[in-house]
Order: sequence, then structure tokens, then C-alpha cells
Amino acid sequence: MLSMYPACFFHEEDGYSVVFPDLNWLATQGDTFEEAMEMAIDCLAGYLHTCQIDGDTVPTPSRISDIDPKAVARELDPEAPMCEAIVNMVSVDVAAYAKQHFEKSVRKTLTIPAWLNTAALEMNINFSQVLQEALLAKVQAR
Repeated sequence: MLSMYPACFFHEEDGYSVVFPDLNWLATQGDTFEEAMEMAIDCLAGYLHTCQIDGDTVPTPSRISDIDPKAVARELDPEAPMCEAIVNMVSVDVAAYAKQHFEKSVRKTLTIPAWLNTAALEMNINFSQVLQEALLAKVQAR
């Protein structure tokens, strides 16, 4: 399912700042507009994915026409000089993005004693599953 939120893109001297007014002023940045958009997608996906995992309520997105980037800029820093600013919709399929970027498996190399390897192979133990279960237990115990 596609999620879309308006974001303010502020063109500054050293690149672009991006702010999501609907999402507690969630912010990111990039050196170019394209990089700022990529970072905005990543930021939005991470925020929404975390909300889903934590069971938090996600605010309803505003209409793009209801966002005034100059008002957002003044609220963030009333003293800052006004820079070029636009509002753009940022969209992401959170489930697909999370699967590709947050939940993908990584390969780990480890060393165990030869006798333990032989015993585990004889018992048809799935090494990856055992390691994942043990790591999860350790992480959850913290």
C-alpha cells in the first residue's frame, strides 16, 4: 500500500533540507534535490515502519495545498532568512521498502569447533535459524 505525505523542501546554501510537518517535524537532508528526495523516501519509510512495529497511530496526511512552506520555515526558525522552498508529495510502499532495506538478510561468517559442527550436522540443525533465535533472545533480554 502506498503512503504519501507532503514534505517541505528548503533549498539552502549546502543542499536541501526536508521537513514533514504532519509527522512531528520529521526531517532529513541531501546535497541535491534528487538525493534529498531519496533521503525523504527513506526517512518516511523508516518512520512509518517504526510506527507500525510499535503500534503507534500514524497521523493522516495533509493535502499538499494546505501546507505553506514559508509558515513551516518561520515556525522552525523565525530568525532564519527565507530561502527557496517547495512542497512536494513523498510516497513510499512501506512494506516493500522495509522488505528490501530494513528486513533483508545479511550473511555472517562464524567459527565453531569442528566437533560441534559435526554433531549439529548429524542432527540436521539449521545453523541460521539457531543463530537468529539465539540473537533474538539476547536482544529481547536487554
